[in-house]
Amino acid sequence: MARQKVMVTGIIMDNRALFNLMSWMSPSYPIGAYTYSHGIEYAVEAGLVTSLKDLVPWITDILAFGSGKSDCILLAAAYGATLDQDMAALKEVAEIGNAFAPTKEIALETVQQGRAFVSVVKDVNTEVTTLEALGEHWNGPLIHPITVGIVAADHGVPLGETLIAYLHGFISNLVSAAVRLVPLGQTDGQRAIAALANEVGRIANIAKEAQIDDLGSATLMVDWCSALHETQYTRLFRS
Repeated sequence: MARQKVMVTGIIMDNRALFNLMSWMSPSYPIGAYTYSHGIEYAVEAGLVTSLKDLVPWITDILAFGSGKSDCILLAAAYGATLDQDMAALKEVAEIGNAFAPTKEIALETVQQGRAFVSVVKDVNTEVTTLEALGEHWNGPLIHPITVGIVAADHGVPLGETLIAYLHGFISNLVSAAVRLVPLGQTDGQRAIAALANEVGRIANIAKEAQIDDLGSATLMVDWCSALHETQYTRLFRS
């Protein structure tokens, strides 16, 4: 009997593909995302993020001008190269992604999560053929969005849904950090996630049509907070 399929935003997605995507982006997936704040820990200490009113525009800027958008462009590029089985293009995306982080701590954040994601996927799933093939061409680290793009393409998960799920996991982790640091209540945390839904959809749509040359970042305050977090006296998070 054929597996059931569900219609998601006009694209037929196999139930197994949807299940895999939900698993990969779940907070319980053991990649250590909860240990990183993307500079929010320092932003809270510096008084830049002190309430829900501050948090939503802070994360909106990250989505529109920082790691949110750039991660999605890299994810989409890796996804397309995987579908084409173009190892030269994948190697180029891996090199660019590895060089693109604006600070040491953001590089640590995305590289460590990428390494953990690959490790768990290889232990749990069987469809890792592109990751294995890429290993013959690139022995450097793979950042998290690139690993997600490769694995999603190999497992037949549509790009649009992958981008939305990736960004949902990304912003949920930032909101979770703010809930603990500001602190915010759990309901305010959910209000923040709901307020970011339209921006997540907008960035995902942009990334589907973007080229690698469209990469860019303009979140100077986020980068400043990330850089200063490294020497912050008291820290709960790794970034």
